[in-house]
Amino acid sequence: MNRPLVSFAVVAYNAERCLPELLADLAAQDYPLERVEALLVDSASTDGTRAVMENFARTAPMCVRVLDNPARWLAPGINVALDAASGDLFVRLDAHARIPRDFLSRNVQAINAGEDIVGGRVEGSVPGTPWQAVLTALDTSRFAGGAAPFRNAGAARDVDTLAYAMYRRAVYDAVGRYDERLRRTEDNEMHRRMRCAGYRFHYCPEIHSFHAARASLRGQLRQKWGNGLWVGRTMRVAPRCFAPRHFIPALFVLALLVGAALSCCSLPWPLYALLCAYGALDVGFSVHAALHAPIGRALCAVALPFLFPSVHVVYGLGTLCGLLTMGSVVKQKR
Repeated sequence: MNRPLVSFAVVAYNAERCLPELLADLAAQDYPLERVEALLVDSASTDGTRAVMENFARTAPMCVRVLDNPARWLAPGINVALDAASGDLFVRLDAHARIPRDFLSRNVQAINAGEDIVGGRVEGSVPGTPWQAVLTALDTSRFAGGAAPFRNAGAARDVDTLAYAMYRRAVYDAVGRYDERLRRTEDNEMHRRMRCAGYRFHYCPEIHSFHAARASLRGQLRQKWGNGLWVGRTMRVAPRCFAPRHFIPALFVLALLVGAALSCCSLPWPLYALLCAYGALDVGFSVHAALHAPIGRALCAVALPFLFPSVHVVYGLGTLCGLLTMGSVVKQKR
């Protein structure tokens, strides 16, 4: 098998607790480690993240470079890694991700088969407590954060986007760097540019990785608000980079507001119909998530019917706020 040099990038901020596990996974890969370079980008962390990176660099079985991202958010950090990368292939993972031993080798195998961009299923990490099971279900359910194609199993196929994907370096050479004005949604904007340039995103079911949900409900709701906010704001920069699924929470919030206004005008049935339809979906997806939870099924069944609406409303309000404030993102020519 052809063994090209792989640039493995991690952009991290205050990831002292979770980063060591990912780096241990990297060191345990069955792909030849002399054909791997690790690019560890510290985004001005205030904890021990940089020390973790430097300690790994001293003992790692591959070439490691520790880099700085003073801008702190993700897009500039990825660009720092891309500028430093010397590999033929580039893959970036979040600090709270985990990868099996064959992650790199399976990605390289798919690239060697003729693909330019490949990736697989991103699964939720195995929860250790019943509450973690609730947060994982909230993050991975198709009813909340798990509607993207890489979240769901299926046959090999082309999809509109991937997470934790591997790219030929030539793809970035053709389309350029990430838009550093975007605090979130940088992948949505980049992936649209790649699709417009003729590149395909190929989903390979034999590739998989794991993503840990935020450790608290507050953290998860803050994440959903931020994601929704930047969906709205990114409409100023790249209005065609989103799928319809990204706007469903905002439409839900608008429908609630319209329904409430109609109820005040003695026309309550549209709101009742909306709430009944949503309630049926809410209960159905909550029961499905509870039945498939490895632990904490009773807690999932009780908590999720209340938490799913919270996620949808927070994300939807974030999107509407982003649309109202998208003028703060200055548009520029590429």
